Amino acid sequence: MSDTDQLKTRNRELSILNTIAEALNREVDLSRALEAALNSIAALFNVQTGWIWLQREDTGATYLAAALNLPPGLRNDPASMEGNDCYCLEKYALGTFDTAANVSIITCTRLKYLSTDRSGGLRHHASVPLYHHDRRVGVLNVVSADWKELSDDDLRLLNTVGGMVSIAIERARLFDRSLELGAVEERNRLAREIHDTLAQGLAAITLQLETADAFMHLEKIEEAHDAVMRALTLARANMEEARRSVLDLRAAPLEKRSFCEALEALVEQFGAESGLRTSVELIGGQRPLPVRIEAGLYRIAQEALTNVARHADATQICVVFTSQPEKVELVIEDDGQGFDPTALPKDRFGLIGLNERTRLLGGTFEVSTQAGEGTTLKITLPLESRT
Repeated sequence: MSDTDQLKTRNRELSILNTIAEALNREVDLSRALEAALNSIAALFNVQTGWIWLQREDTGATYLAAALNLPPGLRNDPASMEGNDCYCLEKYALGTFDTAANVSIITCTRLKYLSTDRSGGLRHHASVPLYHHDRRVGVLNVVSADWKELSDDDLRLLNTVGGMVSIAIERARLFDRSLELGAVEERNRLAREIHDTLAQGLAAITLQLETADAFMHLEKIEEAHDAVMRALTLARANMEEARRSVLDLRAAPLEKRSFCEALEALVEQFGAESGLRTSVELIGGQRPLPVRIEAGLYRIAQEALTNVARHADATQICVVFTSQPEKVELVIEDDGQGFDPTALPKDRFGLIGLNERTRLLGGTFEVSTQAGEGTTLKITLPLESRT
């Protein structure tokens, strides 16, 4: 290669790296950073499709964190992008992706058995290992229908891009951890406020009512006594509710558990208490979610199960959770009595609450039902913006 050709090659490489660096530096949000990286890589390397596997920091499991232009066979079947049983992830787990020389064209285990229309004609991809220092971060796969064997320069450049993406991932994770720490501090602050106001106020009411009851009992005013006792019962119930609120704020059901672990436990407990047959299917369960999405989805699942127990007269319930890079879906289906959706029963305020919770998270809430045919709830939340 002449000096002029070498200079052109180096200028092209610097231009590509500069463009990708600018795209990554604009984002501290993990999802948007990965999306920016894939879009820049696709445009600059002239590839059609790409996806990024990330490795969880807590369990070491890998999950699909971002995807660009997946072919129909993978896009329409989220379960096909589950698990580590593919060639590139197996090599990564074994530590044989340690150098740029290993970044090469690989026949994709997930694509090679698909028909041409479902694979989009794609069969091979280049796999780029992602590391932060010596710690494994994930794998970047980029795909083109007409790729040949990569040159040494392309291998080196892709490996450098992988290093930049790894740094961006680490920065986004640090940002997420700072947000989570702030959320924990805010929950504890609210817990203290409730304890110092509501709980103590209810305790004072109870004490005053007990004193009044003693005086009224001496006067033998039976009707007043009954009213005071009812007030006492309500006051004590409210005090217990305040204690539960404090407990929920300080130690939420999701604490030290993933959303999928908490959801499985919730459905299992619901089945044991209600006597209904239950089943849970989890797709993409290794993918971490924003704290507000996890907490909101958990409360939605709680309320939906409560509605089934109260109104559905069902014998079984099926819960399916699907997490993809761009959205999550929670489907709850029962075989109960159903209802006419055009004439919502007056006691179905729970459905209104579920719809409101979903909208607050920026999602959509769908109800499919008819009398005698059971009910299916579908909650869909977008993940393009993590806040």
